[in-house]
Amino acid sequence: MRLNRTAALSLACAGTAAALFATAAAPAAHAESTLPIGNLGDAAAGYLFHPNSSPGMNDWDCKPSAAHPDPVVLLSGTFANIGSNFVALAPMLKNAGYCVYGTNFGMTWLSAGRVGGLDTETASGNQVSAFIDKVLASTGAQKVDIVGHSQGGSMGINYVKLHDGGNKVGTYVGWGQSANGTTLSGIQTLGKSLGVLGIVNLGFEVFGAPGLRDQQVDSDYTKRTTAIPLPQGPKYVTIQTKYDHVVTPYTTQSLPGAQNIVVQDLCPTDNVGHVGFFLDSPTLQLTMNALGGGPADFKPSCTGFGPAL
Repeated sequence: MRLNRTAALSLACAGTAAALFATAAAPAAHAESTLPIGNLGDAAAGYLFHPNSSPGMNDWDCKPSAAHPDPVVLLSGTFANIGSNFVALAPMLKNAGYCVYGTNFGMTWLSAGRVGGLDTETASGNQVSAFIDKVLASTGAQKVDIVGHSQGGSMGINYVKLHDGGNKVGTYVGWGQSANGTTLSGIQTLGKSLGVLGIVNLGFEVFGAPGLRDQQVDSDYTKRTTAIPLPQGPKYVTIQTKYDHVVTPYTTQSLPGAQNIVVQDLCPTDNVGHVGFFLDSPTLQLTMNALGGGPADFKPSCTGFGPAL
């Protein structure tokens, strides 16, 4: 495996920064939309120029409706930010009548205000918890729904397990979520067998990216949190792809008692990769269905596939 690929995968749950090099189109907006649904160009612009919000997100005057009483909190993946990761989902949700919020977590000195998810999982989880408290206070809601991509999915599980979130989450949706850790396509396992993993992880610590260490399958953080049972109460949904080369093996993304969906079981020709979930129409359809309380056997339209990254 080439060194540059190894380094990229070791960034634990690559976010939409990689989408700058992808080729895909976002699903078309609904006929009644008031906000356009973002595409690849919008993701690139968002990443660089407005990393702290996407259209439809963080309207602090929004009050949930009876139809959608739970505000939705969007959490992006490692190396990503909410300005790019949710250019499609945030306006889709806003157009459908949801109150939509998102926050960048895990910023360190290395982040340059754009590269999220680098700090420890514990520090990031504390930030997410404080943000959700702010959302609940602002909206007057009793619960939130969470959609997390990669490490963002891990942060959702951090919230329900470590911050009493089981009583404050209605629906959880994880895209390629990393709460159970990752072998980084076997890189972590190889590094451990060669006796060099400790040196690599020390490098992550020194260079401002301890979150990359914490997401490994045998990290102290992962072992501690996976030992805690998943709280009952929320509806849990995971969305996975067989072509995930970041959170590996992809089957470890499943959660006990959850609806664990593999995209290719529904759309066999969809080659979406780990990064590409955010522009993958079947993934977005499944997410909207889950948040809207739709049927468990919902079948998405198999068009508008996301990047194979």
